Amino acid sequence: MHTTEMKMLRWAGGVTLNDRVINEHIRGSFKIRPIEEKLSETRLRWYGHVMRRSEDHMTRQVLHIGTGPKKRGRPLLTWLSVISNDLKKAQIDDSTTQNRNVWRRMTRRADPK
Repeated sequence: MHTTEMKMLRWAGGVTLNDRVINEHIRGSFKIRPIEEKLSETRLRWYGHVMRRSEDHMTRQVLHIGTGPKKRGRPLLTWLSVISNDLKKAQIDDSTTQNRNVWRRMTRRADPK
């Protein structure tokens, strides 16, 4: 979680850094999921939005633009490679993007109450 957000949670919980309470405990007491899960959910929501567009729509065409020549070293992560990892982690098939209700049910995971 971003440091400013953690500062706010610590302040709201009355916990200072001197209390030596780890961030996971503070997040757990407020029932807030880790930021990685929230980012993955946001990316998947946007991916579903883009994939429901028509094939000739600009946002859909941008997905097929190739990258430049590959450089030495580790390959750079692309947005589509990150999305494919998110889909694998969530165990979601790419074809469900067309059914908006099912996609919404599978990708949106509200913070536990």
